[in-house]
Amino acid sequence: MTIVSDRVEHEIHIKAPPETVFAYFTDPERHPRWMGVEATLDPRPGGVYRCVVHDKATVLGEYVLVEPPHKVVFTWGFEGNKDVPPGSSTVTVTLTPDDTGTHLRLVHTGLPHPSLASHDRGWTTYLHNLSDAE
Repeated sequence: MTIVSDRVEHEIHIKAPPETVFAYFTDPERHPRWMGVEATLDPRPGGVYRCVVHDKATVLGEYVLVEPPHKVVFTWGFEGNKDVPPGSSTVTVTLTPDDTGTHLRLVHTGLPHPSLASHDRGWTTYLHNLSDAE
């Protein structure tokens, strides 16, 4: 995990193939297994990306790029939040196959400086949950 300027970067290894991992970013039934309690996802450019993280935080954005099973880009922000409003930042996830599964690289850009540390902690937690994807 690294905080660089206006971005948070994470890299992890997952013992599942990219096709499996990709689905956790695009399938509304799989998404809550690693982040949130509910997801509304329309994985196509311009389609909605919405995740109810918990009763006080709902992420809202839209898909920008969907290239199964290697790359997904979506905007990110919180409903009712002035610091990180809906769609105000961008998450890029790149999945690369390797000998034992998938190398995942996540880069979250456009965050205001005061929000970097909390997003870094959040991504650390959620990506840890995703590391057991099947």
